[in-house]
Amino acid sequence: MKNRVFKGIKAYVRMEERYEGLNILFETNNDLKEDIYNVIDAVKKETGLTPFIFEKISTDRKDIQAIYIEFHDDVHRTGGDFFEMILKRLNVDHCEDNICEPY
Repeated sequence: MKNRVFKGIKAYVRMEERYEGLNILFETNNDLKEDIYNVIDAVKKETGLTPFIFEKISTDRKDIQAIYIEFHDDVHRTGGDFFEMILKRLNVDHCEDNICEPY
């Protein structure tokens, strides 16, 4: 997957005291969704970290397709490294400016 181009991904990061979150938005594409989960699973196995992961999938709007990865009570800030590994493997070179995509 290293050289693969993942089109249609937008990433948003939010960090607060002891909280870190990464939102990965993608348009309706089940193959891309599966690829994102495969990358997340690989990073979880490699790091031993177990973030809270959930998704928001709209059946009406293709622009509301997202996977959320969150660390709560992350005193040692290990979530940031986890996020970097995921973004690097998905070939995402930047995050969007605003915290949340307006729906």
